[in-house]
Amino acid sequence: MSNVDRRGFLAGVAATVAATTAFDPLHAGETEQVAERERTDRAAGLAPLAFTPLPLGALRPRGWLLNQLRIQLNGLSGHLDEFWPDVAQSQWFGGSAEGWERAPYWLDGAIPLAWILDDATLKGRITRYVNFIVDHQRADGWYHVYPEDAVAKRYDMWAILLVNKVLVQYHEATNDARVLDAVTKSLRALSTGLDRTPLYDWGRTRWFEGLISIYYVYQRRPEPWLLDLARKLRAQGVDFETLYTTNEDMKVPTPRRGLWKWTKHVVNAGMSPKAAALSWRLDQRANDRAWPRQMIEFLDRYHGQVNGMFTGDETLSGKNPLQGTELCSVVEFMYSLETLVAVFGDAYFADRLERVAFNALPATLSPDMWAHQYDQQVNQVQCTINPNHGWSSNGGEANLFGLEPNYGCCTSNMHQGWPKFAASQWMRTADSGFAAISYAPSQLAVDGGGQTVEIVCDSAYPFRETIGITVRTERPTRFPVLLRIPAWSEGATVQIGDGATVPARAGTWHRVDREWRGSTSVTLRFPMKARVTTRYNDNVAIERGPLVFSLRIAEDWKRVNADKPHREMPHADYEVRPTSPWNYGIVMAKGQAQGLTFEEQPIGDQPFSPSGAGVVANVQARRVPSWGIVRDWAGEISSSDAAWADASKVVSREPIETVELIPYGCTNIRITEFPRV
Repeated sequence: MSNVDRRGFLAGVAATVAATTAFDPLHAGETEQVAERERTDRAAGLAPLAFTPLPLGALRPRGWLLNQLRIQLNGLSGHLDEFWPDVAQSQWFGGSAEGWERAPYWLDGAIPLAWILDDATLKGRITRYVNFIVDHQRADGWYHVYPEDAVAKRYDMWAILLVNKVLVQYHEATNDARVLDAVTKSLRALSTGLDRTPLYDWGRTRWFEGLISIYYVYQRRPEPWLLDLARKLRAQGVDFETLYTTNEDMKVPTPRRGLWKWTKHVVNAGMSPKAAALSWRLDQRANDRAWPRQMIEFLDRYHGQVNGMFTGDETLSGKNPLQGTELCSVVEFMYSLETLVAVFGDAYFADRLERVAFNALPATLSPDMWAHQYDQQVNQVQCTINPNHGWSSNGGEANLFGLEPNYGCCTSNMHQGWPKFAASQWMRTADSGFAAISYAPSQLAVDGGGQTVEIVCDSAYPFRETIGITVRTERPTRFPVLLRIPAWSEGATVQIGDGATVPARAGTWHRVDREWRGSTSVTLRFPMKARVTTRYNDNVAIERGPLVFSLRIAEDWKRVNADKPHREMPHADYEVRPTSPWNYGIVMAKGQAQGLTFEEQPIGDQPFSPSGAGVVANVQARRVPSWGIVRDWAGEISSSDAAWADASKVVSREPIETVELIPYGCTNIRITEFPRV
């Protein structure tokens, strides 16, 4: 058994340990606090949310999602603070290492992970770190890492915006009043500090992240100066609508090894779709409501990838499936989408959230989550130390699987993806109901009118098209449940109990407003019809439901960088090379992929791994001998290149074979955009 197999096996065993799904519902007082915050918002002119996220811990994962989070807990996320100096020895925690973004980044994912899984060990370590931050806050409100003289020694305010966002998560989970006091004092210091040293660099491009903690404090302590601070941040920050609509350079791929630019930085692009939504809550400007969707459509048009992301290695790089996407941008875009669906209640954002979560997120993490990539490629046939790379800004190790390939920001920031997604499966509606944002298996229990309301989603979605939901109440109670019907699910149906099956319109919320009695079952069916979509260079991709499918390629993992510090097992660096053919084109006739079929399989202990795929596809294909490695990557190929005998297809005289495709998120190396043959 190889090192990778051994690590994966051990993590898989740990992931299957039985865990209770019983947990305490939100207490009546907490429910009333949510309602009071909504009333405060309306009274002050701060627009209320369309959907209110449930407090951390109200939702518990089940099924494959529980397995995935346990794998994460047993991997880098649950142990990074024990050995990686930038977190373990961070100045934030009393050490001498980096005292800026890395420890707060780790906390941003570790806090929801620990409280969703109710893991006492990780919760204990996090509490110790938070206590250190709070205990060492200075009398002037600045945290201890902030320079005494911030004019003589500048400190980019981004880290302050980030740590306050982290601390309000902790307060939501624990209700520790000292933490809320600390954030309030920090925001007062920030308000004064911005007059002395306006936002610059990272703080200027990520100003809107500060609104998250401002709104959180304001909902509990509605003082006007907080909203004044929000407006001050907006005035000093980048106007993304103006940037994207007036700067033609935003449309243009960054050239190979081109210039790094603040404006085209892909993580900023992942974060910033929520900027206008957060701004909209201040004064409800019409442009702020319209812009987030327009921005995402802009990114799709000029830089979009089939996995739901946009390229950025590490600046926006066009639509070529070789150019890659930075992991930080994946988790930040997911958080933006979670924010957008909460603010506006638009099912479009939830559809995109699922696409990214089920494809781009797991594909850039090793199945046991002890390694990650800085950049993932849609067409990625090998991951090697590559001095011949074609990245726009990154280096030759950017798509290795490892501890900190290329640069350590993703090592610290990748942890928020799965936990925040798990915490966003359901949200409260403005009329005291519940909205199903996604359908990964989960369970919630909240107090509703003096009784416990429980909703359980038992499903193998997105690997299956049928979803079972059970709503339980202690006594008859009326409230609405909004069921998101994905835009791709033409022919979707909803059935309540033994009642009639009714159609549900794709791309909308299907509202069920009824009196719920005892235990009521809801059955959803989302027909997952295969789609063949045209991509870059007229090549094609195969999709089904929210999943994208890629060629299954046999792989060989080889450890590298063993001589570097902190590379002892199990946190090591690996090259991955193919051991089976990859240069296939899909046999197409009249726009249809020939021989395309799908087969459901048991979901493995590692749900997003080549061996754990819950569904596989078969399709007819031919080898394309002329398609080979260029600069140590899969070469660029076009189905409409005039050099081929048939301008609409690549000509191949190789025999037709049936090849196997698996979900994109289950692959480590892959071909996803295929030439037509």
